[in-house]
Amino acid sequence: MQLKIIGKNVEITKEIEDYIRKKVDRLFRYLPDIDDAKVEINAENVKSPDHRFTTQVTVKSRGTLLRSEERGANVNSAIDAATEILARQIRRYKGKFSKKGRGISRTQQIATSETTVRDKAAKVLPELVRVKQFAVKSMLVDEAVEQMELLGHDFFLFISSDTGSLKLIYRRKDGNYGVIEPVLA
Repeated sequence: MQLKIIGKNVEITKEIEDYIRKKVDRLFRYLPDIDDAKVEINAENVKSPDHRFTTQVTVKSRGTLLRSEERGANVNSAIDAATEILARQIRRYKGKFSKKGRGISRTQQIATSETTVRDKAAKVLPELVRVKQFAVKSMLVDEAVEQMELLGHDFFLFISSDTGSLKLIYRRKDGNYGVIEPVLA
């Protein structure tokens, strides 16, 4: 298993790295098929000291991505919260495959489980009930933020007057804003 640790605005000391390795090794006990894991720790200047550190843990196992993100007053509490949530996700993920079809091969279990999950997803998927059209105006990012705030929305679609490209501005969990710029692949 490969473990990648990234620190943004925080220095990853040997103690923090050892603590992360210990926590991720516990996840490995729940799910031994982990191919690689990535832990990102970000320190932010926020008003609430309980939300200063954000830890994001992403685990890849046989093509499936499991991810958790949590905040904490210190690095260790954020790591603890994120790995605990990921452990619950792993138990739920494993529960889908381990209890069904006792007496059949693992390959058949997975095929049966995937079919069942697809059938459930097909039944549960919400349907498109409305298509809304509106005129997209050319404006600067600051104007788009103002317009979004005036409307009380969490996102706003506009055409950038700087580049002439379509952009989407959105409100992040931390109260700041993000911009999505589509790129043709």
